[in-house]
Amino acid sequence: MARIAGSSGPRTEEAIRRAGLSLITTHGYAAMSLRQLAAMVGIQQGSLYNYFRNKQEFLFDLIRSHMQDLHAALEQALLPEGSAAERLTRFVEFHVAYHIERSQEVFICYSELRSLEPENLTAVVAMRRDYERRLSDILEAGRESGEFRLADVRMATLAILAMLSGICNWYRPDGRLSKEAVSRTFTGMVLALAQGGADPAALPQPANLNRLAARRQ
Repeated sequence: MARIAGSSGPRTEEAIRRAGLSLITTHGYAAMSLRQLAAMVGIQQGSLYNYFRNKQEFLFDLIRSHMQDLHAALEQALLPEGSAAERLTRFVEFHVAYHIERSQEVFICYSELRSLEPENLTAVVAMRRDYERRLSDILEAGRESGEFRLADVRMATLAILAMLSGICNWYRPDGRLSKEAVSRTFTGMVLALAQGGADPAALPQPANLNRLAARRQ
């Protein structure tokens, strides 16, 4: 979020972000009011405009910043070389860990795409496709090398991402499975799919993930 001249500083900006994430996750973007947001942070509503010009800009910035962080973290996590299976394993481990640690941002990125104005939606969709492409490239390389047996890389990409990203809807830190256990299980499932032991059509599809997100609001 670009701070506008006259605002009170980075700590207030971070507090606004945290409060906004909490309110949108709990109530949804449409139901969240700027009055609620200001009250949660402990500032006057007019002070919010030192940080963003309107509610739509605030939502777009939250989602765009999440996508930028996701891309940067993935760049650091991926193996620059190695077998396709090794690179796919690293991708799954990263994706699961990130989506557990940043579950609010992930949830909003899926559930509130519908709330973005057309220009903002276009920008976010482009960033999502860039992320999908990183996984597609790994799967395609594995198919070309003979490590993976995939009839449709695009379908496999979408199915894998839908399955992995759904973790933000059900994972709880105090649940019966640790983050490491979930990561190991998902890694095994994804490798089985890529190596020909599973049908991509049997995995959760993006539309199902969106329905889960809608029910959580």
